[in-house]
Amino acid sequence: MLNSHFEQLETLGLNLLFAGVFFLIGMSIRDVLKQGKVPPFGRFIVWLVLFLGCAGFIAKGVIQLFWEGTGLS
Repeated sequence: MLNSHFEQLETLGLNLLFAGVFFLIGMSIRDVLKQGKVPPFGRFIVWLVLFLGCAGFIAKGVIQLFWEGTGLS
């Protein structure tokens, strides 16, 4: 296997790991919100912050792919 294949597998594994971590964080937050009987506005704020964190991570990945594709990095 070539070095580039190892790098691609490493990147894919890391992205899947982060997706799994975000999923587990979401499940634990859901459980805490349910057990704590948090009002709807509070739930909205918590999920908004979690979504923005995920969106920032995805945006970083897209920007990184774009920059690598154009040869900037």
